[in-house]
Amino acid sequence: MPIGYRLGLLARRELGVDRAKDHGMFALVEIGVGHPQTCMADGVMAATGCTYGKSMMERLGYGKMAMILYAPGKGAVRVSVRPEFQDELGTQEFFSYRKRGIEPSQIPADVTARAVDVVLRAPEERLFKVERLPDFVFGRPRGSFAKVKCSRCQEYVFERYVRTVDGKPLCIPCSGFTEPRPEVLRGTQ
Repeated sequence: MPIGYRLGLLARRELGVDRAKDHGMFALVEIGVGHPQTCMADGVMAATGCTYGKSMMERLGYGKMAMILYAPGKGAVRVSVRPEFQDELGTQEFFSYRKRGIEPSQIPADVTARAVDVVLRAPEERLFKVERLPDFVFGRPRGSFAKVKCSRCQEYVFERYVRTVDGKPLCIPCSGFTEPRPEVLRGTQ
């Protein structure tokens, strides 16, 4: 999480933007599902104000320790964790616990503190690579409150997610529609 926090602060500073209050900025984290350091996204949210709940954050699913911060009118910047720093950080005792499946809250506090201290004390230039993305294009679907009742389960579904089967509107689960994506809902990450 401290890596994500520092990523977010650096990206904001590079773009010259304050922490987001509404919907004016977007963070695209390159982590994946089941990625061993997904807590990076928590730090990015805290630093930037971009959250999943406000549709200001997306997970790109690349399995990388990096993010893109985009602010309309200000541009976009990609900040990644340098491989050399990841190698150095990976030698911390904290990660030997994590590799054995031990949850962070169960790791001795002094072990956790040492790993966090390495992240907090590292100079930015040793920790991160910063790239301006002058040709970056990002667009979100326009928000809509239009909804339709699923003809099978009778629950409302927002229009863009309605599937029509035999002329009837259905929600995605009732329609049987599938798309290639991790089976997060089944827990098979």
